[in-house]
Amino acid sequence: MTALSAPPRHRQQPAAGPARRSLVRPGAGRHNNGGLLAYAILIVAVLVSAFPFYWTIVAATRSNSELSHVPPSLLPGGRLSANVHAVLDQADIGKALVNSLIVSTSVTVGVVLCSTLAGFAFAKLRFKGRGALLALTVGTMMIPPQLGVIPLFMTVAKLHWVNQLQAVILPGLVSAFGVFFMRQYLVQALPDELIEAGRVDGASHARIFWSIVVPVARPGMAVLGMLTFMASWNDFFWPIIALTSQEPTVQVALRQLGGGYVHDQSVIMTGTLLGTLPVLLVFGLLGRQIVGGIMQGAVKG
Repeated sequence: MTALSAPPRHRQQPAAGPARRSLVRPGAGRHNNGGLLAYAILIVAVLVSAFPFYWTIVAATRSNSELSHVPPSLLPGGRLSANVHAVLDQADIGKALVNSLIVSTSVTVGVVLCSTLAGFAFAKLRFKGRGALLALTVGTMMIPPQLGVIPLFMTVAKLHWVNQLQAVILPGLVSAFGVFFMRQYLVQALPDELIEAGRVDGASHARIFWSIVVPVARPGMAVLGMLTFMASWNDFFWPIIALTSQEPTVQVALRQLGGGYVHDQSVIMTGTLLGTLPVLLVFGLLGRQIVGGIMQGAVKG
């Protein structure tokens, strides 16, 4: 008697459910090609942005009469050495560069440190009157700086600081914009959990600031430092009031160049070039670190 063979069992297919979401975004791994139009726009933007600096180089290597030609030559000449000697004869540009470096570095360090401290307090600490103080700080940005020149100069004169570098350094050590900038940065970049973890470990406010806040705020501090250094280096309004030609900054020294019935534009452009080169050198040395810090702060762990 033969056993009946059982009919083959078919494996039951699972019911079709909702399609699972792909973890890979569409288009991931592809390189976005901008196209010819995008590259053309970028090239035009670079040329327009770089042309003023290139024209400064051309003007610094030409004479004043050559700059008066129509159309002017767009190629560098051979009078750079003579123009540099004329700049050194008309103004103490070396001393001005040193003074500008001292003033800009001191103001930058003070603004970055004070702004980071105040920004951390406004962003993460709870105290009475925080909103009113922040509104008052931001409100001072709406007051034109020209309104405070007379009382500021009277204060500087009473302290006998006229024609001294501290007259330019101390008024710029605190910046309302810097406080607001760092406050907005720390609100987004600094998680509350890190501060709570530091408090649980028994860290003081000072230890939390130096060990937790400063590493997180480093990209924002780099950007604020760069902006502050540029603004302090290019400041002309207050230094021309508080300083004289015996103790000038770069902008005050440039005012002494090319004087006469006909202004010598080639000498003025040469002094401008000499005053711009240190800033370009600093940015060339630190630009990669600044951009790297910004990109590191933009990536979430």
